[in-house]
Formats: sequence, structure tokens, C-alpha cells
Amino acid sequence: MTKFGLYKNIMELLMTAILVSVFPFTLGYKVKLVLLYVLMQNMAGRYRGRALLIWDELKLMTIGYIGYFLGSLLMINYTNFYWEKILWLLLFMVCHFLLNLIIARFSHLLLWNKVHKNVLIIGVGESASRLEDVCKVNRFSLHKIKAFIDCNNDPYFKNIHQTPAELHHPVYPAKDLEKVIEQENIDTVLIAIPEIGRTDLTRLTTRLDDLVDTVKYIPVSEGIINFNTKIDDFDGLLMISTSEGTIRPVERFFKRSIDICAGLAGMIVLAPLSVYVYVLNRKQGDTDPIFFKQERIGKDGKTFTIYKYRTMVPNAEKILDQLMEQDPKIRQEYQENKKLKDDPRVTKAGAFLRKTSLDEFPQFINVLKGEMSLIGPRPYLPREKVDMGSYYDDVVASKPGITGMWQTHGRSDVDFEHRLELDEYYYRNWSIWLDLTLLVRTIKQVLSKEEHGAM
Repeated sequence: MTKFGLYKNIMELLMTAILVSVFPFTLGYKVKLVLLYVLMQNMAGRYRGRALLIWDELKLMTIGYIGYFLGSLLMINYTNFYWEKILWLLLFMVCHFLLNLIIARFSHLLLWNKVHKNVLIIGVGESASRLEDVCKVNRFSLHKIKAFIDCNNDPYFKNIHQTPAELHHPVYPAKDLEKVIEQENIDTVLIAIPEIGRTDLTRLTTRLDDLVDTVKYIPVSEGIINFNTKIDDFDGLLMISTSEGTIRPVERFFKRSIDICAGLAGMIVLAPLSVYVYVLNRKQGDTDPIFFKQERIGKDGKTFTIYKYRTMVPNAEKILDQLMEQDPKIRQEYQENKKLKDDPRVTKAGAFLRKTSLDEFPQFINVLKGEMSLIGPRPYLPREKVDMGSYYDDVVASKPGITGMWQTHGRSDVDFEHRLELDEYYYRNWSIWLDLTLLVRTIKQVLSKEEHGAM
């Protein structure tokens, strides 16, 4: 149990004792509920510092609550049973879970100065920059970056040659490693050099022995390692078994059920929204149809007609061809990203719809028809198939979604190649939990009007 885990354990224990006191349970059952909660949450591993994101915390919390509820049912005295006991227990569980969410979310902020980890990142390349960005917006992980170590051109290492990225904390040479650890009171080191060789990694970890509590490093995965990967100890040999996040029949049924419910809810909003868009377009002198139809690549490579609110002027495709013919820079930008950052074809109403993501709402029609899912890869254009290369088979293995990895991890800042990587990641790591995580992140971004961020 970590120091912060101990704090959380005490706070949640007190919260459980106070909450259970207001429910009409017997004294013996109240005591059992308090003790059982602590036991189940500890068994779920909530206080061991495993959760680096709020989603990890929710997952561990949910696992603990499932055991907690089942254990609570077993402790009920069924000799004098009445259904009101179950109803009170359910109400207690709901209230307890909601209060626990508040503690889980805000305890990190309230206790930040006492429990955060001083972090030193070894590396100055793109991976180091991404780590810095994640730590900056993800206070839940309790990682506070203090400095970076640049291992380039250091005689101690043999083959480290990183292209320096833009960093926002002090950068020190590798020779000052021990000095920085002492001065900044570092307790966690993150090695952000995925291409580091075994010899250099061994040298580095040996050098860090007894200097810090925790050392973690980012490996070279190249799309092979994912959250469904299994790591086994094969008689002293590290063996990695890869797997794909394929959907089993029960999960497929559950995912489709969510899609149908979301589709029906979306249609209820779509009707008045369409009236609003129609009126807004007419006020701006746009008399063309408000809906835009286009062929997209669906599951297993089958094409379908996607519905969106029209955000561009009529004949947008022809205008694009003309623009690319007239301006080589526009041609290059579109060929690289498959879109234009400042697209002159976007109407004023369309700019508003895109900024608020309301232009995607008609896709709920596609969701109800079963052509799309609420969560999934980006629906690509048929002409983009060639550019998708080796990613194609993995991307089309899932139904395209209204929202997904690329929308919640960069959106307009993500280039075409990175979009494909994110969509491949979704396929290889798919789970109901991942879908729920992406859905919550999407809602948060829409409400906060953020383009991207981490939680």
C-alpha cells in the first residue's frame, strides 16, 4: 500500500462508517459492511498505486464494488428476509459509489502537495515530449516532472541518438544524472528512449540502483504489444503472447444494444437540431440541402452512405481539385493529412457545426441502421484505401464510429498516419471498458469545448 493509498483507505473507511450509520441496517450488518468494503477494495488493488488515470481507478473501483455487493448479499440474514432489505442495500451501494467517486477525483487534488511523485524523464525525443504533455494534464497520476536528462553525445552510452523535441522543463546532460536526482529529490525515473539498446538500458538501470524508488521505461512496441498482451515467465525467460481485441458474441450483443439506445436518443435530438441548422443556413443565404451524403468504407471494407450536416459549399470536391491544382502547398497538406486546416470551402454555419461537433449528429442514422457504431475507428473515404496501407485490414475489422480514439486524442492536431495508428490501437485493444472511457472523454470534450486533452 502506498502513502496515498493509506490516505484514501482512511478517508473511504470514514465515509463508509458515516454513510452506513444513516441506513436502517442492524449494528452487526453495519460493521460487516464497513469491514467488507475495506477488504474488497484492497483485494481489487486500489491502494497499491496502480491507477495512473481516472479510468484505471474506475475500473479497479468497479471490480471492488462487484465483490462488495455480492459479499453484502451473502451476509444478509435470510431467515427473516424481506425485499426491502435488498432495496436499502442497493440505495446504499449507489450512494456509496457516488461519494467514492468524489473522493477518488478530488483527493488527488487536495493531497497533491503531500503525495505527488517528483519525476525525472530520461530522454529528450518525441516520447519524452508526449510524456510531458500527459503528465501536465493528468494530475491524477501524481507525477510532477522536475527535469529531463539528455543522453545524446554522452560517452557513457553507445547508441543513443535522439532528435530533441520541444520541452518545457530544464534539460541536463547525462553526466549530471546523480546530481539532478539529489537536488530535485527525485523518487521516480521514466526512461523515454524506446530505441535504447539492451547494453545502454542495463547501464542506465544499474546506475539508478538505490537512487530512486521507481524506474519505468517505454519499450519499442511497433504495434505488437497492447493491453491484451500476456506476459509469461517461461522458466526464467520473458515470453510475450500477442492477441487482438476481437469481440465475442455476448460483447457484440452488448455493444449493439448500446448503439441502438444511443441511436434512438440521438434521433430525438436530431429532429430539433435539424430545424435549427435549416433556419441558420437560410438566414445566411444558404438554400442548399442541410444534409451531406458521402460514400465511406465500413466494416469488412463494404462501402455505405454516411450522413452529416453539410458544412461546406456546394461542389466542394471540385473546388478542392481546383485549389490543389492552383496551390502546391494545399496539395501537399491535403495529401499528408487528408484535410485542410483552414479550409476555404467551409461555410460560416459549417464552422460552428464543426467546432461544436454537431455536424456528426446525422450519423446516428447510420448507427441505427447498423452501418456504424457509437464508438469505433474513423469512417475513411474509399480513395484513402491506398494510403491506409498495412493498417487497412485492422481498421475495417471494426464498424466505424461517430467518435473514437483520434477524436479524443488530438482531433484536428492528428495527422493521417497518427489517425491510422490510433484506429489500429482501438482494434487491438478493444473492450467494453475502452468504449465507455472514450464515450466519457468525448462528452467531457464537447462540454468543455476542448479540442484535445487527457484526464
